[in-house]
Amino acid sequence: MGKVRISLVKRTAKKLLAMYPDLFTEDFYHNKEMVKKVLKTPSKKLRNQIAGYVTHLVKIMKRREREE
Repeated sequence: MGKVRISLVKRTAKKLLAMYPDLFTEDFYHNKEMVKKVLKTPSKKLRNQIAGYVTHLVKIMKRREREE
């Protein structure tokens, strides 16, 4: 079984994608830097979790676009 993401990470990532849809890509390291610019997170771990979930959501969105 994988790790479960906390709702704070999911909620923040979805909100960032809604506010800045063109800012994020499928690259985790790029998204990490963008989250650092846009948000002030209390810890590096939380920032990386948000960036990872944003990356995951972007990949899902791209996959759905290709299927259509």
